[in-house]
Amino acid sequence: MTEEKIISKGKEVVRIEGQAVLNLIDSIDENFTKTVYQIFNSKGRVVFTGMGKSGIIARKIVATMNSTGTASIYMHPTDALHGDLGMVRKDDTVILLSKSGSTEELHQLVPMLKRIGVTIIGMLGESHSKIGRDCDIVLNVSVKEEACPYDLAPTASTTASLVMGDALAIALLEMRGFTKEDFALLHPGGSLGKRLSLKISEIMIQGKDVPVVSKNASLKDSILEITSKRLGATCVVDDDGVLIGIITDGDLRRLLEKNIEIKNLTALNIMTRNPKTISKEFLASFAIQQMEKFNITSLIVADSSNRPEGILHLHDLVKLGLQSR
Repeated sequence: MTEEKIISKGKEVVRIEGQAVLNLIDSIDENFTKTVYQIFNSKGRVVFTGMGKSGIIARKIVATMNSTGTASIYMHPTDALHGDLGMVRKDDTVILLSKSGSTEELHQLVPMLKRIGVTIIGMLGESHSKIGRDCDIVLNVSVKEEACPYDLAPTASTTASLVMGDALAIALLEMRGFTKEDFALLHPGGSLGKRLSLKISEIMIQGKDVPVVSKNASLKDSILEITSKRLGATCVVDDDGVLIGIITDGDLRRLLEKNIEIKNLTALNIMTRNPKTISKEFLASFAIQQMEKFNITSLIVADSSNRPEGILHLHDLVKLGLQSR
């Protein structure tokens, strides 16, 4: 194939599958509503099953459902016929995925599922198939054509099923009032979970590791505090321990550029007044947003009396994967 033909074929596949997805809009009807209500009101889980490529799509839908608050499992049809059917309970909802609607393993499962008493939903490419006739609800995911030129390899049909599954998952998310905080509880690992759940109180530098000097501290003592704590800055407090300023490496460099007598300078003379502060109750992701907004690398964590109780450094937050997206 020439480069031109390769590009043309790629665009054709995208067009076919894109159109298959757009055609699904007409399938979002009363059966879609019934399915959402059935799952939402069910006391059990959603059990997805399908053979071959449909099974792979079913597994992906299960993953999406679980991550958005709808408890789901995948059951392989063949394994179900040899004992795994025991995982299905009467309160569950079973969703069968099949392009043809005549997958033999699924067809054999249906009478057993009816015996258990579950609600059976078909996500089918042929609504009026023999499996479709035995389902309580049918979601139509039929496509006019596959992207495969021989109409053999499931392409547009699997895409349509995947999108229908996403539509169900997000509709259920909305119905449950599923929040970012709920999402964080289900995604504790990785940068995503950290951005959604980590509070400043959990990661801030605190106690003796917080650099602090009094307003009367000498320049030498201020530099030693900055150097020893290795954060590139130190808090400056008054006689009552209330925060009144901050001294950073940048402040020291600018001081030297002024070419003035520095021998008798104190922290009060060189500090930057009214430094940016934050409460430890905020999410760490908000802290990094504030640092980026004000172009600073250190952010002081202060209590309700404006006394420093912690400090955050930009590099530490970046290492945790909390940088803005």
